[in-house]
Amino acid sequence: MAIRNIIQIGDETLRKKSFPVTDFGEKTHTLIDDMRDTLFKADGAGLAAPQIGVLRRIFIVSAEDKYFECVNPVITDTKGRQVGEEACLSVRGKQGVVERPMKITVKAQDRYGKPFTVKASGFLARAFCHEYDHLDGILYVDKAKSVGEEEN
Repeated sequence: MAIRNIIQIGDETLRKKSFPVTDFGEKTHTLIDDMRDTLFKADGAGLAAPQIGVLRRIFIVSAEDKYFECVNPVITDTKGRQVGEEACLSVRGKQGVVERPMKITVKAQDRYGKPFTVKASGFLARAFCHEYDHLDGILYVDKAKSVGEEEN
C-alpha cells in the first residue's frame, strides 16, 4: 500500500464536512489500507480520511492494543467527562487540553459495509471523538482550553 501525505492546519480541506461512503469496493479498501500504513508510519493513535485530503466519513484508531476501521460512524451515546492532553498529526508540534466524554458508543460500518457497534472508554473514547470531529471539519484546537508546544 501507500503512505499518504498528512495535510496540516491551514489547509481548507481540514475544515470541510466529509461525505458518507456509499461504495464499499476496492477503492475504499485501498484508502483504508493506505490510511493504516500512513498512521503506523506517523506513529499516531488515529487518522481520519480528511487528514489525507479525502472528504469521506472514514477514520481509523489504533490504541490500547486495539485497531478499528470506522466507516460512516455515528456517536450514539456519551457518558461522563474527562479532561486531558491531545495532539494531532495535522497540527504538528502542538498539544492542548480538551474535555471529552469518558465513555461513548459508536455505530459504524466496516470496510465491507457491515454494521457494528463499539463501546469505548478513557483514552480510546478520546481517540474516537478526536477522529470523529475531523469528519465534521473540527480540530482539537477548536475545543482546547489551552494550546502549547508539544513536549518531547
